[in-house]
Amino acid sequence: MDLVSTSTRAALPPLRLHVVPAEGTPFDYLVEADSVVIGRSSSAGLTLVDRSLSRQHSRIFNRGGQILIEDLGSRNGTLLNGVAITGSTPVKPGDVIRLSGSVLTVHSGSAESGADGPLSDSGSHTIFRRAAELLASSPETPTSADALAVSRYAARLKILHEVHLALGRPMELTDLLELILDRAFDHLRPERAAIFLKTPGGELVSAASRSARGTRTEIHASQHLAAEVIDKGLAALVLDAQTDERFAEAKSILSLGVRSLIAAPLYTPDGALGMITLDSNLAVRQFQEEDLELLVGLAAVAALRIRNVALMEEAVERKRMEEELALARRIQVALLPAKIPDVPGYEIRGANVPSRGVSGDYYEAIERLDGKECVLLIADVSGKGVAASLLTASLEALAATPIEEGQPPDEIFTRLSRQLYRRTPPEKFATVFAAVLDVGTGNIRYANAGHNPPLVVRAATGIIERLGPTGPPIGLFPSSVYHAADVSLGSGDLLVLYTDGFVEAVNSEDEEYSVERLEAACLKGVALPLPELVRALEADLALFVGTVPYPDDRTMLLARRRRS
Repeated sequence: MDLVSTSTRAALPPLRLHVVPAEGTPFDYLVEADSVVIGRSSSAGLTLVDRSLSRQHSRIFNRGGQILIEDLGSRNGTLLNGVAITGSTPVKPGDVIRLSGSVLTVHSGSAESGADGPLSDSGSHTIFRRAAELLASSPETPTSADALAVSRYAARLKILHEVHLALGRPMELTDLLELILDRAFDHLRPERAAIFLKTPGGELVSAASRSARGTRTEIHASQHLAAEVIDKGLAALVLDAQTDERFAEAKSILSLGVRSLIAAPLYTPDGALGMITLDSNLAVRQFQEEDLELLVGLAAVAALRIRNVALMEEAVERKRMEEELALARRIQVALLPAKIPDVPGYEIRGANVPSRGVSGDYYEAIERLDGKECVLLIADVSGKGVAASLLTASLEALAATPIEEGQPPDEIFTRLSRQLYRRTPPEKFATVFAAVLDVGTGNIRYANAGHNPPLVVRAATGIIERLGPTGPPIGLFPSSVYHAADVSLGSGDLLVLYTDGFVEAVNSEDEEYSVERLEAACLKGVALPLPELVRALEADLALFVGTVPYPDDRTMLLARRRRS
């Protein structure tokens, strides 16, 4: 078996970004190219799931050896350490970049070694071997003439067989880890043993540990060892840590008086889940290469069982989440209008299709003032999934009272925005459009809180008007001012309210469906009954996107004044 040298290290990029996206699990991204575009487009170098991002939001690039960031004309801007950037701005380790709901912390990418300092390449008291190669190579069967070797070979096979049987029965992770330590102490007789597991965020934690006296003991992972064993998939045999210069600064090892140590990765084909370490003073024992080989085998079996337990727990959790999601969707559907009001002289139709089981979109059609007015409302809250649906439910509850009290749309938004800002974190907000229709005259008084501009399709002329924003999204600022505007529906005219999940859906060429395509489709079907028009619009969108999944919820609310 060839020894693995630790003297050659690959050059690392100058910067590492710790990314906490608006949705999903945090991760690290190494800036390796001279220019990296960040945005929600799949063609961006660093793609983030955040609907508040522009498709190409900002860019990090190298100019003359200096790392800079620039905003690419995004809708919501780029903040560096809380300040909006206006041009190419230098970035350095420790800086914090905020892109809408996503936060990127800048770290140096040059420090591989960890908190304890780098492993020295000098000394000959440590052996590293690739765990995958140890597992792939079967131990050579000894000849019958070597009785001692035959006895050791048989013992090793018996141990691994016992471990397979012991770990084969169903158990929870805590019991599994304790059983692994039991077998390690039974067969390898260390003074201390510990199992370290990686968290989803990449942090290494002590999941189980024990001393030879049977008591739990606090053992900290050596960053030196973790870098070699977990990151590189190496098994380590330390013959004498006290005299090996590699561990001259490894306080977590030297402080315990450790002399001999073996460590193996909890190896799976998908990467190491963590590592198991056994250590001892020389007065107790010094580990040998055959001990290392046995530990690697034990760790591989343990890793398989740990992964299976994790998968089982994930399956149970996934089933629970699916049940909760289904319940949330039933509750949310109950919040949507069970029946669109039958307003004399008008057709009204609404539809909501969530992208993740539950929706962050909401629409409403409510008659008030004894049927003299009809309030049409559509909303799109930031985020997706259950969190967005909870905010949607809160928004619906907060809006109900001012609507029933007969308030105009601009006053409704002022009240809603103030209440939502107080109750939610800064990154949570909603775009909303509300229209109060005078049933007798066809006049509409509306307010648009940063929502996609609804369309008014004129049946007589084919002209389409866009009803643009009259104020910012609600809940975005502690105090916001909204204005109202007026428009009127004539005979056969169509009002189309929609959310961005419709117009920002993309095809395989990464082209957006766009407001222009929606306008053309509405104009083509302006005379269709509204149920048929809704189906025609969905069919046109489906034909455009093809097999590309919808990234966002899709909601529409249509109203047409009947021809007189």
